[in-house]
Amino acid sequence: MASASDTSLPPVFGVTQSLSGKEWSWRGGNMELGQSAAEVGSLSNDILTQLILSRGVSPDDVERHKTPTLRGFLPDPSIFNDMDNAAERIVQAVLAGEKITVYGDYDVDGATSAALLIRLLRMIGCDADYYIPDRLLEGYGPSGEALVKLAQTGSSLIVTVDCGAMAYEALRMAREAGVDVIVVDHHKCATELPKTAAMVNPNRLDETNEAASFGHLAAVGVAFLLAIAITRTLRNSGHFADRKEPDLMSLLDLVALGTVADVAALHGLNRAFVAQGLKVMSQRRNTGMAALIDASRLKRAPVCSDLGFALGPRINAGGRVGESTLGVRLLTTEDPDEAHMIAAQLSQLNEERRAIEAEVQEAAEAQIASQHNRAVVVVSGEGWHPGVIGIVAGRIKEKTGKPSIVIALDRETGEGKGSGRSISGVDLGAAIIAAREEGLLVAGGGHAMAAGLTIKADMLDAFADKLDDRLSIAVSRAQASQTLKLDLAVAPRGLHPSLVETLEEGGPYGIGWPGPKVAVGPVHLIKADIVGTDHLRVIVGGQDGGSLKAIAFRAAETDMGQAILHAAKGRKLWLAGRAKIDDWGSRPAAELHLEDAAWAD
Repeated sequence: MASASDTSLPPVFGVTQSLSGKEWSWRGGNMELGQSAAEVGSLSNDILTQLILSRGVSPDDVERHKTPTLRGFLPDPSIFNDMDNAAERIVQAVLAGEKITVYGDYDVDGATSAALLIRLLRMIGCDADYYIPDRLLEGYGPSGEALVKLAQTGSSLIVTVDCGAMAYEALRMAREAGVDVIVVDHHKCATELPKTAAMVNPNRLDETNEAASFGHLAAVGVAFLLAIAITRTLRNSGHFADRKEPDLMSLLDLVALGTVADVAALHGLNRAFVAQGLKVMSQRRNTGMAALIDASRLKRAPVCSDLGFALGPRINAGGRVGESTLGVRLLTTEDPDEAHMIAAQLSQLNEERRAIEAEVQEAAEAQIASQHNRAVVVVSGEGWHPGVIGIVAGRIKEKTGKPSIVIALDRETGEGKGSGRSISGVDLGAAIIAAREEGLLVAGGGHAMAAGLTIKADMLDAFADKLDDRLSIAVSRAQASQTLKLDLAVAPRGLHPSLVETLEEGGPYGIGWPGPKVAVGPVHLIKADIVGTDHLRVIVGGQDGGSLKAIAFRAAETDMGQAILHAAKGRKLWLAGRAKIDDWGSRPAAELHLEDAAWAD
């Protein structure tokens, strides 16, 4: 195997333009392995080491990344601006018996962040309230009216989680109402910060380089660091001399769920959070989390992908198309019957969300053809449900390969609520903040890969033009550099459950720590058909006598899907994708979740 730093290698198998238009290259070095399962198995330690090296880890740090633990990655919370101030103010409120309200966003990150602080405060003897705004009636971020109302009903301390970094007017209103507000957030900040009792956010522009290196944390990760700081402050005051300290590790299931569902980069501390949080989740100690797992019909302990595709969407459904408080209620309840009822309700709302999403998706895609000259796709429509526009934006981004913004327009107000998703290498959040500062938006913010906004309908064209001016070069560069990075290649017999198990040891995988891509071939097509709505299923055979099944989700109508469905009999292919375990049969088998393919002849 060549070293992970070898960048002089030619395209893998000479593929300069695959069926999806990509060049294939090695992520690290050449990892074309043996054909048999035994040959591949003998290299398992080398494979794992190479996976870690090729994700940017230095050779002397490999062991720490093989088993990501909190001990290995956790920073001292005090490195962050205002962290100690926030902890001390919360401790002061707890000891004085003040009324504390946790104000969370309506998505999974907001729900898990709020639930984490509420559960922590309960452990130390404070039964805090919570407030989750209605997506349709109040929109994103702290509402000044809501903060003032909370102050009037007795809250002397409000902690906002996953929101607040840009809420200047709302926080001014709260301050004038005499209530202290602590902001715990991770979204991009402007140079001037809102005036607060404390602003804890690794993405503050005045953070040190060390603190800023944790800018990839989701809000729930920042909330966990605050929980550590609160516990330490209480310990130093002697509070635990005659009482039990809170079990912070028990909160890691919430951290894992919020981190993955918010598509935070899974390297460093986030990877440790998720790895350890999955272990806590498997213990089913959180009554609501256990009910959520059961409602998702999982018959095994959840894995990383389940958080993003099964558990997260159900929590999100409450904020998108139902009651915004359902997620926090579920994740904080100790009543099994209540948990079962809420989890079932969220599952039903998730089904409704899918139907609404399909309608908006169809309407949005009808506008894509007129966007072909745009660097950033901006589509809008009256009557679109604001609760699904983020999901649709993500779908359009995948379809077009461009940053995409979907805007739901309200005819009565003349405004639109928008949600955007970006591609790697294009900072959409910074562009949205710049547009807001230039007066093109009523409100807006976000981070590199996702952003939200409010816009006057008559500013749509000017806004789209400004995005084109600002981001066209970055989008062109990002698209030009699109390649499929492969980690290893095997013949069909080499794709064996033991290999999949070795690859999974390098997880959890996600943005910033990509799942390993495996090439298989050359193979000949045995069968290709469409299953479900538009999923492509193929069965192929190799020169080594082995065969395997591969499936490409939502790919039947793509260029790759059509090419494979209509391939001439006997023509050979290379396949590439994620190796997975198919455990539906009498014994587990390896299969390929197909992402790309190329002709081998």
